[in-house]
Amino acid sequence: MTVTETQTPTQTQPVVPSFGAAPTDRKLAIICSKGNLDMAYPALILANAALGEGVETHVFFTFWGFDMINKKTMGDLKFTMLGNTATHMPQGIGGLPGMTAMATHQLKKSIADLGVPEVPEFLQQIVDSGGHLWACRMSADMNHLTMDDLYDEVEGIISASDFIEKTNGAQLLFI
Repeated sequence: MTVTETQTPTQTQPVVPSFGAAPTDRKLAIICSKGNLDMAYPALILANAALGEGVETHVFFTFWGFDMINKKTMGDLKFTMLGNTATHMPQGIGGLPGMTAMATHQLKKSIADLGVPEVPEFLQQIVDSGGHLWACRMSADMNHLTMDDLYDEVEGIISASDFIEKTNGAQLLFI
């Protein structure tokens, strides 16, 4: 696998993996329903990999997934150990003051050490690679959000039915 790179004034970051695949007639639809830091990356990594394979990729943000595209929250997603047994830590520790900040810092450091961009930059990378970002109409209405509140590269606020129509025949992942 090779990685195409783009130069920014502050850093070099991967844009999209190139697996030598030509565009295909495949489609991938990813529904992002969670806004925690640890739930943002699986969707972004999968979208990026699909784009690298030439797969048309659409990402739909709904409910708490809106935190990933809300201008006010997208750069400050958190990771909490509470309720996450995969941390292999006693659950009571997660409730102590400062533990969410510490866990978030550690996860961000681990991700950065791998050269993976933060959420806003990763979203831009996906768009630059041809991916499509969509916001859920019902979630936007429930939270009184408009396009002005959302990441500039979100293509539109659409209904679930519209998303189903746009991704007709796509493989669906719900994260």
